[in-house]
Order: sequence, then C-alpha cells, then structure tokens
Amino acid sequence: MHNLTKVMQYTIKVGLLCVGLLLAIHVNALEFRSVAINKAVLYDAPSTEAKKVYVIASGYPVEVIVNLGEWIKIRDHFGSLSWIQGKQLSPKRMALIVNDKAELKQAEAEDAALLATFEKDVVVELVSGPKSGWVKVKHRDGLTGFIRSNALWGI
Repeated sequence: MHNLTKVMQYTIKVGLLCVGLLLAIHVNALEFRSVAINKAVLYDAPSTEAKKVYVIASGYPVEVIVNLGEWIKIRDHFGSLSWIQGKQLSPKRMALIVNDKAELKQAEAEDAALLATFEKDVVVELVSGPKSGWVKVKHRDGLTGFIRSNALWGI
C-alpha cells in the first residue's frame, strides 16, 4: 500500500510538470500582427503624449510583446521595442524578406520552378506555413508561391 501511494504521488508530480511545461510553451508562443494603416506612429511609451520614435508603413509585420488593449508594445525585425495604438494593428499575417535575395518557388522544393526573386525588405502576405522549411506567401501583385522560412521574419 505504501509503494502504491508513492507511485500515485510520483504520477501526479509528473502530470503537473507536463501541464506546467505545456502552459509555458503556450505562453511563450510568438504573436505577430501587421500595421493596418498607411503611416502608424510608434512611441517610446503607451501614450500619444510620449516621444514619437518612428513612423511605420502599412503591412509591416511586428511581434506583439505586451498587449494592454488600447496600446501594444511591439518588436520590429531589428529588435527595437516601441508602442503602437492597438487599433492601428491588423491580425493579418505578413512577413518580411530578411535575406539579400529570396526565391519564390512554385512548390516546396529547391528544384521547383522559380517564379520570382525578391530583394531584402519586401513584405509578403503569409498564406500558410511554415512547413518543412517552406512558407506559402503572396506578393502584393498577386504572385503566390513558396519561400524558404529562414529568408523571412514575422512567421
């Protein structure tokens, strides 16, 4: 009976540890959004009275760090932190080309047909992925295909 109690205690501890790890993974999941308006002002604090630090263009992807509802603390692909009004962000997923060049392929394979080559800092819409190192994206001109995930930021 004593050994059975120890086994039950051990099982409960392991179960709680697993639940805790799953919660930690969920909490640490990255959340990305994109800028919804043409010229959004970024601030150094959550107030329109704070210092203006940058103006950011529509469609630009950002990582959500803190969400206060009306104000959201974000990180850009350089790692800079700033605040933006929550209403100026969209849940639409966009990604930024961070390599000097990124090839848009017809399929998820290196030997797939080349559809286009994009330069660094081009913004594309995230359609799906990442899957097997590839992300399906759509360019603003309507061209859709696959780009290597390591060429993108915001996924």
